Amino acid sequence: MPKMKTHSGAKKRFRVTGSGKVMHERTGKRHLLEHKSSRLTRRLTGDVEAKAPNTRRSKYDEPISS
Repeated sequence: MPKMKTHSGAKKRFRVTGSGKVMHERTGKRHLLEHKSSRLTRRLTGDVEAKAPNTRRSKYDEPISS
């Protein structure tokens, strides 16, 4: 049986930490930043842990890291 391929969309959006948590970037920080407050854009900086439904799905999509 051939190897499972990593889902190309999932590998761009999620990463798995050493302890197994699934992390992703916050939404809303890509474009149209001119009218968003500096406080909001600072709050959106950094990665957050994925919620449970996304965790199960992204671990399924990334066979290499799990």
